[in-house]
Amino acid sequence: MSGISSPLQLGPILLRNRNVMSSLTRSRALPTTVPNDAMVEYYKQRAEGGAGLIVSEGTLITRQGSEWEYAPGIWSDEHVAAWKKITDVVHEAGSHMFVQLWHLGRVGHPDMPEQKAAGTPVWAPSAVSARGGKFRTLPGQPGYVTPTAIPDPRIIVAQFKHAAIKAKEAGFDGVELQGGGGYLVHQFLDNTSNKRTDEWGGSVENRSRFLFEVVKVLIEVWGADRVGVKIQPPGGYNDMGMSLEDTLETYTHAIKGLNEMGVVYVNLLRFTAAYDISFDGKPRATQHDVVESYGSLFKNSKFFLNGGLTPSEAEQLILDGKIDAAVFGIPWIGHPDLQRRIEQGKALDAVLDLKHLYYVPGVAVSVGYSDYPTAT
Repeated sequence: MSGISSPLQLGPILLRNRNVMSSLTRSRALPTTVPNDAMVEYYKQRAEGGAGLIVSEGTLITRQGSEWEYAPGIWSDEHVAAWKKITDVVHEAGSHMFVQLWHLGRVGHPDMPEQKAAGTPVWAPSAVSARGGKFRTLPGQPGYVTPTAIPDPRIIVAQFKHAAIKAKEAGFDGVELQGGGGYLVHQFLDNTSNKRTDEWGGSVENRSRFLFEVVKVLIEVWGADRVGVKIQPPGGYNDMGMSLEDTLETYTHAIKGLNEMGVVYVNLLRFTAAYDISFDGKPRATQHDVVESYGSLFKNSKFFLNGGLTPSEAEQLILDGKIDAAVFGIPWIGHPDLQRRIEQGKALDAVLDLKHLYYVPGVAVSVGYSDYPTAT
């Protein structure tokens, strides 16, 4: 076996295969931000289904007013105890698990209960609102608002470090920094959302500073060989995207820097229509081939690729030496035994329950979540 079903040495960790389960927001951390037994079962199923590495859903590093009301967190001892139940069952099933550390930046809302409880503004690099958004649980379902430029980004760097410490206590095997999705790290990188004139904005070196400073503290806690980073060069989602010239310059600098820091992997989310958005009839994303554009920059870090991959395409990319591992999202939602199906040549024929992709109040948490069957 030399393709997707072959082992991969990821720093000190030997993955049993190169099938990585992507971070997937599912909004099941009821009643607030603490993982529960339904989430234990969900992750257990996918570990038993053969995932080489599981990356948790986006996990908030501090209390924030997310569109996804029941997103989990990792900043308290209560979070640690709850996540420990999940990492234990994942390990018992022979898989490994990284937690994805997540700060929303400008795409939170000041009226969401968790933001009110935090008692802080919606922080961002600059006071530039993202277009779009839909806070379904607020009256009138408002969109994004103009955020507050954070006076000193080091405040949030420290919050990332605290969350990384808690993640270690919770038994994770490592951490993945959410550097894409139009969230805070992405907002610093992108010159359409970062209008700062200090050391955190302007040049590509300054716009990359927040990314590198966060990665430094994650390495302090975990070591570089247990830190991964997810980035999304094409942008699109959450109103992100630069000119092609600026995109190539920014992400070439970022990927080179991350490789020099020795992070264990960089996960590139390539362009897919599902992660794009249009304004005035124009798609927002800057489409380009991330494998061809950045593949040669990977010297020390493993190259993970995410975004609309099929098993056959992933297999060929791995066999051709273009990527080291394939990151699947949607296929893992409807197929808890995805890797087993791939190994056995069984169909990926699940019909997704889109109505219950995220939690629907009044409906059992398991519906559309942990009730998908395995292949017979």
